[in-house]
Amino acid sequence: MKQYVVDAFTERVFHGNPAAVCVMDRWLSDDLMQQIAIENNLSETAFVVPEGDRYHIRWFTPGAEVDLCGHATLASAFVLTRFYDTAARELVFTSLSGELRVRKAGDLLELDFPARPPKAVPCTAQMQEIVHGLPARAYLDRDLILVLEDEESVLSFVPDYGAIAALPDGMGLFLTAPGRDYDFVSRTFFPKIKINEDPVCGSAHCNLIPYWSERLHKSRLTAYQASPRGGVLYCEDRGDRVSIRGHAVLYSQAEICF
Repeated sequence: MKQYVVDAFTERVFHGNPAAVCVMDRWLSDDLMQQIAIENNLSETAFVVPEGDRYHIRWFTPGAEVDLCGHATLASAFVLTRFYDTAARELVFTSLSGELRVRKAGDLLELDFPARPPKAVPCTAQMQEIVHGLPARAYLDRDLILVLEDEESVLSFVPDYGAIAALPDGMGLFLTAPGRDYDFVSRTFFPKIKINEDPVCGSAHCNLIPYWSERLHKSRLTAYQASPRGGVLYCEDRGDRVSIRGHAVLYSQAEICF
């Protein structure tokens, strides 16, 4: 079975977020797909099966199947439009999060994803301990979001992955703050599903875009995920949907043998 590894939300290999992509004629068993994801040991492995004029996509971390993933969807669209459906200008995916669309936008790919505005929750003592007592505001959707006062607090944050995994709320933890050169910056952590720091998390921006759009009073935003690999996302708040544009670059092609 053919497998591609694509670095998403970057124009250079070894940056952005790597995702493995497998385009298949039929589904493998859930256990086998999970084993492939564990073997790859990337934050996501995407499995894609054509269904008529659209594609069904599923995403597996080394620890679990997830309901939404931005960078692996971007990587899958890159692979499909480069190797399988080269005339396509738009792809439609069926997923656990409903219908997702990816369009070509010049040399960028544009994700059309559901908006997930997070709800404010009390910032507990346990949350405060995670960020070493820094002032923070807390929000919750699928994941827990802690909003810090400045970019430097996000960049200099030293995570305690055990403490993050022990948080009772949220599958992942996002830290975010206003940016100097970008509208906002963020970092994302998912030790509960065996991803310590996710380099560039597209699905996180389904939460972050509505939050920052309302706070900054602007619908178009440029975001930077400040992980060691780093990545830039060009964002737009469209009400109940968000647009996330990014580059992608091919790292490898391989044959899986099992």
